[in-house]
Amino acid sequence: MKAIRAYAYGGPEVLTLEDIPDPVPGDGEVLIDVAASGVNPVDWKILEGRMKAFLPLPLPYIPGVEVSGTISALGAGVTGFAVGDEVFGFIGIVGGYATKVVASVERLALVPQKLSLLDAAGVPATALTAWQALHEHAGVKPGQRVLIHGAAGGVGSMAVQVARIAGANVIGSASSGNLDYVRRLGATQVIDYRTESFEQIVSSVDIVLDLVGGETQDRSWSLLKPGGVLVSPVSPPDAERARAAGVLAKHFATRSDGKQLAAIAAHFDSSELVAEVEAVFPLSRAADALKKNLTRHARGKVVLDAIR
Repeated sequence: MKAIRAYAYGGPEVLTLEDIPDPVPGDGEVLIDVAASGVNPVDWKILEGRMKAFLPLPLPYIPGVEVSGTISALGAGVTGFAVGDEVFGFIGIVGGYATKVVASVERLALVPQKLSLLDAAGVPATALTAWQALHEHAGVKPGQRVLIHGAAGGVGSMAVQVARIAGANVIGSASSGNLDYVRRLGATQVIDYRTESFEQIVSSVDIVLDLVGGETQDRSWSLLKPGGVLVSPVSPPDAERARAAGVLAKHFATRSDGKQLAAIAAHFDSSELVAEVEAVFPLSRAADALKKNLTRHARGKVVLDAIR
């Protein structure tokens, strides 16, 4: 099989394409012939060494947290899946930038019929992040006002739709070129973060989903109603500021969950959810795909095509 590997921490330039032996599925695992792999900010954060203090990796390693593809072999004890099934999943913290991967069936779901394998590759990590942020950590309810920072990105575009499906009134911040896109996803109000101060436009929101961090998060506390929730997977909110504002602060790491992903897949098949892939790179150009993701200005997802 072919795989992108990193022999040292650094930037995209340290990635190399190599031929390595095929992996073998163990108990409860399947071997997947990868069609495509999603590219995510966590990929370059790991590559740069930002997470090595609490997530040490033996080098070399294969980046990539999510894939889509076709099952080509079953490990012992696998039930519910068969050779030939098209699946997708958040497979773990590494391993996705390859033509074959082994993954636990607990992390996988069948690809929605309405998604191509290419589109499906960019869904698991972002959709699970959005779903868990809004449902598990923020407890979104119908009629609530939800502000989503970074609404046009991979997680943000999913979060706008997840909040809309939950019956919330969605406010999305994005750049001017993406405002109409965010509206199409279901936002009832949009804010151009480059030209407008959101704290002068928005108030009394129930939930802030912060996908930006830094100054954006700092400026968001005053927008929340008493008892509201600020949730962020990118930057731990300040607990003292949350107490002072009378609101809740939540920070979390996305959990891989095949059953939850299957429930999300049903929303794609009912056309309530749509996936947006802005750019597709062949596996051999993984470094360029990471550079694109590093700009933080992608609409939807960047995907690696493992077949090209």
